[in-house]
Amino acid sequence: MTPAEAAPTTEPAPAAPAVIAAAPGATPPRAPLVARAAAELIGTALLVAVVVGSGIQATELTKDVGLQLLANSLATVFGLGILILLFGPVSGAHFNPVVTLAEWWTARRGGDGVVWREVAAYVPAQIVGAIAGAILADAMFGEQLVKWSTHDRSAGHLLLGEVVATAGLILLIFGLARTDQLRFAPVAVASYIGAAYWFTSSTSFANPAVTIGRAFTDAFAGIAPGSLPGFIGMQLLGAVVGLALVALVFRPGRPTT
Repeated sequence: MTPAEAAPTTEPAPAAPAVIAAAPGATPPRAPLVARAAAELIGTALLVAVVVGSGIQATELTKDVGLQLLANSLATVFGLGILILLFGPVSGAHFNPVVTLAEWWTARRGGDGVVWREVAAYVPAQIVGAIAGAILADAMFGEQLVKWSTHDRSAGHLLLGEVVATAGLILLIFGLARTDQLRFAPVAVASYIGAAYWFTSSTSFANPAVTIGRAFTDAFAGIAPGSLPGFIGMQLLGAVVGLALVALVFRPGRPTT
């Protein structure tokens, strides 16, 4: 045996398969649009069921408004965090037209996000899901399935609260995306909404679809149909403010020389 024959032979290791990962803020790849729209519908329905159902349960257990709000906010924090964790890998877990529209806007301006075809599927799914979730919550507690809310929320300070709540939500989500920290979204977004229940005068609806859904129930968490235009208008304004803050704070760094 020659030295060449005695030397161990090595073969190059097979190349690892390429992994396609979604860019921060982008809708995860590969899931068909119908699956993503279904995830948005189901996720939004369950979110509204949590919000409305916990509100009904709270008012049945105590007459203390502070305890009612505490129970409602805690249920929303846990429910929202779980739903983002579950549906995030499928659709991005927007559950919110202003988040979808903001992501479309950033994609339109050269960022990552949904295209108009996806917006056209997501937003109606979110609205239908929100209405279905409110009806489901009423059904679970033996309430009238559709009873328009009588909770007027048209005061100016409440509208300001919605601007603040929505701007903060958009700043948080897209700030996490800009800093590559979206893996913390389930905890961060749920925590923010839980806090905003208490520090905003409007108790932080911050979501046009959820706002529409909550008009279909006269429970603790409801909103009168007449208050919808003002709330939704302020939520859209809040989204614009939030995106402006993202552009101001999270600017791309300049290369050092």
